[in-house]
Amino acid sequence: MKSRMNPLYLSSYTATSALGHGLAQTQDALKQSRSHLVPCAFDDVDLNTFIGKVKGVEEVSLPVHLSRFNCRNNQLAQLGLTQDGFEDAVRAAIARYGNQRVGVFLGTSTAGILQTELAYRRRDATSGALPPDFIYGTTHNTYSVADFTRSYFDLEGPAVVISSACSSSAKVFSTARRMLDAGLIDAAIVGGVDTLCLTTLYGFNSLQLISEQVCRPFDVNRNGISIGEAAAFALVERVPTDMNADAILLLGIGESSDAYHMSSPHPEGLGASMAMQFALDAAGLKPSDIDYINLHGTATQSNDAAEGKAVHQIFGSNTPCSSTKGATGHTLGAAGGLEAVISALALQNNFMPAGLNVNQLDPATPIQYLLKNQSAPVQYVLSNSFGFGGTNCSLIFGKVTKA
Repeated sequence: MKSRMNPLYLSSYTATSALGHGLAQTQDALKQSRSHLVPCAFDDVDLNTFIGKVKGVEEVSLPVHLSRFNCRNNQLAQLGLTQDGFEDAVRAAIARYGNQRVGVFLGTSTAGILQTELAYRRRDATSGALPPDFIYGTTHNTYSVADFTRSYFDLEGPAVVISSACSSSAKVFSTARRMLDAGLIDAAIVGGVDTLCLTTLYGFNSLQLISEQVCRPFDVNRNGISIGEAAAFALVERVPTDMNADAILLLGIGESSDAYHMSSPHPEGLGASMAMQFALDAAGLKPSDIDYINLHGTATQSNDAAEGKAVHQIFGSNTPCSSTKGATGHTLGAAGGLEAVISALALQNNFMPAGLNVNQLDPATPIQYLLKNQSAPVQYVLSNSFGFGGTNCSLIFGKVTKA
């Protein structure tokens, strides 16, 4: 017997990416179909590619008592946490439940690895030792972003970081759900933060996965990703008895691990289709109930082909869908969180964003890919996040409409 999950309430959410700081700038950029990908001029990187860089990260100053966490990833985390009244919402939740009953569940891929890259430039000329002011544990360490967030709010509840490549900040919703269902917490800060660094840019280039043009998801001539950075957060709680009209709920989560290949998806989209079907089952919905799909859509040949097959297998060719990575770039460990927030905006505004940078849709992918923004009633949205090694996660969000 298929069991439905208990819905969860997104009482607050926010996103900061190349599109802008906070929900208003994000929504405005999407409505204007503006890509914010720019030629790469990050640090001393010498690559012919485009990136999605967040403005103003370098100017962020962490509180003095948290200076040990200073790195680009935690600077972006703080920038994100202070948008859209999110910090106030978290502090209100702490006041309601206590600081031991609010958990932190965040995704990242490379965390503060840039801090290590910069430290290597300052090694001791004789011994090769890294500089004494470099602190691995609170910067480069994968757990750093959750540790920082926990410390920023003086929390004492559970904190977890998931690093499963591009599905990281989608999978954290599942971890938070289990903690809430088990009664271990009453609220959770979920989401993800990932920032630009040399390792990521040169690493994906070595895999021949970076495009020299802006990325073009689902274009017949797509040839790789454009790397971006982002911080996205949601405050997740049990569904209250009284909610605002049009409240956003997390209704379904589907996860799979097809383990087909280290860096390529199953060619028939096996793991992707399993994740989407599991999410539908958990939400108690049929494929025809979904109004819009935010695709993983990285603009690599293999990912888009596999995801397109999986979507067509379950939804056919009638469900509107698009990838927003043509606007934001691929924000890697933050992508699932960022696109969860974009899904919430789609529900909130009855708006489906177009996929950008497409010259000619791939005829081998028979899905209803949006080339123009579409305004229409949106009740249920599915968001896909698929990572290296076949680690897949699909989330379904819905809107509570009151009479």
